[in-house]
Amino acid sequence: MAEVLLTEVGYKEMQERLKFLKEVERANVAEEIKVARGFGDLSENAEYDAAKKRQAEVESEILELEAQLSKAKIIRAREVEFCEIVAGKETARKSYKIVGTAEADLSKGCISDESPVGKALYLAKAGETVDVKLPSGKVKTLKVLNVK
Repeated sequence: MAEVLLTEVGYKEMQERLKFLKEVERANVAEEIKVARGFGDLSENAEYDAAKKRQAEVESEILELEAQLSKAKIIRAREVEFCEIVAGKETARKSYKIVGTAEADLSKGCISDESPVGKALYLAKAGETVDVKLPSGKVKTLKVLNVK
């Protein structure tokens, strides 16, 4: 597994999720399995099958989080406010927080530092104009308005 870039907040959230899975979810799933065993024949026991499937999912997530945390490198998140330049005119302002790929969530306004826009904006300074080549081949010109 390659290096996993995380902000301090993302690293702490990942640690908390891992702790929750180990300390709470494992016990919950063990109890579900115990209850399902009480229903009788395991070969035709849907509750038991579901509980064992859930156990496998929890253990898989634990392994994935442990692997990511072991390879984590802390980066500083940058919040960048920008607008697109279309036909020489500025469009509405947008703002994204640029984070590591593991934390990217567009619905929360967080984009990956590895995405085309994230790469272009991560090191940009206020007042700069950057060109972003999108996967479609189209090039967007973005003007950086503010960086936090």
